[in-house]
Amino acid sequence: MEQPSLGNLGARRDQDIALDLLKFIAVTASVGRPAAPTAGFVAGAVSKAEDQVTQLLDLYSRCLRAVGGK
Repeated sequence: MEQPSLGNLGARRDQDIALDLLKFIAVTASVGRPAAPTAGFVAGAVSKAEDQVTQLLDLYSRCLRAVGGK
């Protein structure tokens, strides 16, 4: 019986690393979250859910390019 190759054991895919980077940036910079309500002047309308999703997808593609070195 042949043993499976362990060459890639522990290796992470670029997509996994990019996703972790996205999570870190999104939490740190509050990307994709609606603005917290504040007292006083509010400069704009609350962004739509579609806009938030677009921001996250754009950020993921940038993270994937950065991880891939492209």
